[in-house]
Amino acid sequence: MSMTLSVKGFIAPDETWKKMKTIWDACIAADIQPPEIVCKFFDDEEPDSEGKEVELPTTKWSDEASEGYELYVSKIPKSVKIIRFYASW
Repeated sequence: MSMTLSVKGFIAPDETWKKMKTIWDACIAADIQPPEIVCKFFDDEEPDSEGKEVELPTTKWSDEASEGYELYVSKIPKSVKIIRFYASW
């Protein structure tokens, strides 16, 4: 089993995000599929409480004993408020 390292940015929830989350939660509570527009807004995944996930300007990096990502701080969108680094198996 191999490990995957990921880096994701999150834009804080705004009014649109909060409204879409309310619709999502109501549909899940009613045991029905959320509308397509809501699913697309959340990229067909359960909403993350930190906000809207966005890709960040990263490049894979490695040397003889390590590998990872370089994150270009100057290119991070100003709307990104959280950066999540995580490993998954």
